[in-house]
Amino acid sequence: MPRSGQSALEIAASRDPVAILEAQDATRVTELVPIRYGRMVASPFAFFRGAAAVMAHDLATVPNSGLPAQLSGDAHLLNFGGFASPERDLVFDLNDFDETLPGPFEWDVKRLAASFEIAARQRGFRRSECSAAVLGAVGAYRQAVRQFAAMGDLAVWYSRLDARAMLDRLRAEHDSKLAKSLEHVVAKARSNDGRRALASLTRVVDGEPRFVSEPPLLVPLGSLAEGEAEADDWISAIFEAYSRSLPRDRRVLLKRFRRVDLARKVVGIGSVGTRCWAMLLLGRDGDDPLFLQVKEAGPSVLEPVLGRSRLSNHGQRVVEGQRLMQAASDIFLGWTRGARELDGGQRHFYVRQLRDWKVSLDVETVLPSGLSRYAAACGWTLARAHARSGDRIVIASYLGAGDRFDRAVAEFAAAYADLNEQDHRALEQAVAEGRVSALEGV
Repeated sequence: MPRSGQSALEIAASRDPVAILEAQDATRVTELVPIRYGRMVASPFAFFRGAAAVMAHDLATVPNSGLPAQLSGDAHLLNFGGFASPERDLVFDLNDFDETLPGPFEWDVKRLAASFEIAARQRGFRRSECSAAVLGAVGAYRQAVRQFAAMGDLAVWYSRLDARAMLDRLRAEHDSKLAKSLEHVVAKARSNDGRRALASLTRVVDGEPRFVSEPPLLVPLGSLAEGEAEADDWISAIFEAYSRSLPRDRRVLLKRFRRVDLARKVVGIGSVGTRCWAMLLLGRDGDDPLFLQVKEAGPSVLEPVLGRSRLSNHGQRVVEGQRLMQAASDIFLGWTRGARELDGGQRHFYVRQLRDWKVSLDVETVLPSGLSRYAAACGWTLARAHARSGDRIVIASYLGAGDRFDRAVAEFAAAYADLNEQDHRALEQAVAEGRVSALEGV
């Protein structure tokens, strides 16, 4: 696969993006599926966010470099962001690994590039501004891989991008406007923690906090189960299996908290319909909350085209992929297998903190200069993730010192943005014809 060939996009006449999405519905909660389509139909960018399976299908139709790395599988621009490291620094990194699997490194790069093209178009940016964002992401990726190729293994492993480093760079470049904006983001992120979740997601019942009921987006487990006893048994089984996946020191910490409540929570776009739970635990007292997200992990959308994961537990697949790609992972990151699900099946889950300084880009307000800066940060971060798992020296040699790869991927991104707009219209038509149901505005 020559670098110039990375622009290729071959679409079969029989391709049906809506059918690919419908195939995923079979394993999802039926009553939540219309919410997914309602969110995806809102815009071409929203469609793209929920259509990782569609893009995986498309990427598999053209040759690839044959150079593997651990892939995110869904490396669009909103799956990057800030969150708290174990050292309580605000770090910038990938933050979604539901689809992670080893595969051709450029698949992640192409999904990232396409996301910037699509988001920039949605904002109404000029053609040159769209290109600047896309080339900024891909160019930063290529340059970073080449830098990592010259570094030692430990130096690569320790590399990370945090808010302080980003602020120092902006100040050195005398970009006071963006520096001030980033300082505001940091302050906002630090307030997005367990105490804020306690105030927004719970209310006090008989002296203790309980999840509020806001169906269909937040539904306490007691309202979904046949009885409180059944629900409690299920929680206990899930929690015990999860705790065994943690290192011993984290198990000691986790035992200081007691389980209080559990609720089904609808999150994101692509994940809507999968089983996702918010778990509330309390430590020393009612002002010491820990919120965990227990999220269903099914097969990666990459598996039908790249082969099955070597791991039989998809929760473990997500966790191991995350630990390999992220510079700093959540201290409560672990996995579990449901002993006996409430609907009679057996599913895999992974667990992480629900909110821990998490913050992401506001696509609706970002300006062209800010998007280009953000694109470069995403490109560098993705390169670091791939350098940890792939052969960074071989990938760097393939990418080269010139911008041929950058321009080819930018050409692909523009073509894929056109295709994504067609796919979005196909979903709109499917909704209008009643082929799929969409619950909009939820």
